[in-house]
Amino acid sequence: MLTKELPTVKLLFDEPLMNYTFTKTGGPADVLAFPKNNQEVKALLDFARAQDLPWLVLGNASNLIVRDGGIRGIVIMLTDMTEIKAAGNLVTAQAGAKLIDTTYVALDHSLAGFEFACGIPGSIGGAVFMNAGAYDGQLQDVFQSAEILLADGTIETWTSEQMNFAYRHSAVQDQPAIVLSATFELTLGDHDQIEKRMTELTELRQLKQPLEYPSCGSVFKRPVGHFTGKLIQEAGLQGLKWGGAQISEKHAGFIVNIDHATATDYIELIAHIQQVIKEKFDVTLETEVRIIGEEPK
Repeated sequence: MLTKELPTVKLLFDEPLMNYTFTKTGGPADVLAFPKNNQEVKALLDFARAQDLPWLVLGNASNLIVRDGGIRGIVIMLTDMTEIKAAGNLVTAQAGAKLIDTTYVALDHSLAGFEFACGIPGSIGGAVFMNAGAYDGQLQDVFQSAEILLADGTIETWTSEQMNFAYRHSAVQDQPAIVLSATFELTLGDHDQIEKRMTELTELRQLKQPLEYPSCGSVFKRPVGHFTGKLIQEAGLQGLKWGGAQISEKHAGFIVNIDHATATDYIELIAHIQQVIKEKFDVTLETEVRIIGEEPK
């Protein structure tokens, strides 16, 4: 029925999400859809609403853990919506465009302000959703507006004020809605200086982060007054293995998949870290990574 209703949308059925997540873990999606434009995204939501089916959007699936039971209903991946345009001091990118690619378009036009994001592996939609950040910068610093598709099929343009940005938070998290595209306001700068800063940050990331293994990126939010990696080190947890997952020996704030880890391995290890850090230092670690989907049966 779905194939007949949406003949132009690429659809995969009972598709393992471990093929798409950065952790290489996660159970199957009932339906995995790859829309190519706003109209196809809207058509998917219209169908889901008419059939009373749950739906969920995945960005680049980088800062994400999908439980081993997978996800029911329709999972929408926007990875075919990747257009990036620059006009004056504005850069507009579709939700599926990679954040890294968007920063390099800014560089091509000698636009400064986006350098902090040059190593963040997520998509534009996911980055807006999470108010992604690194190296003392975050999306809200350069955000101008976004096209938002609401659950009832309405498309609105939201300003920075409407996004209600906070640390790793945006208003899109508070209701069923999809980021379709976003526009960023940058400043004209010196191409060589922008490129130099981006090179420095890329090298720093490669030096400090365990990019040689699958991971979900930074697992925990930074607790006030503390550094997560340092707490984990001081607790003697760095290098701990849990099933096929391990607290990275290179950066204790990361959990890497070293040997066919499951999502359950990740989730249990995260809970163990939280428990130990609470007991030893009375610090509550909140996850930055999103954990979604169903428990395995």
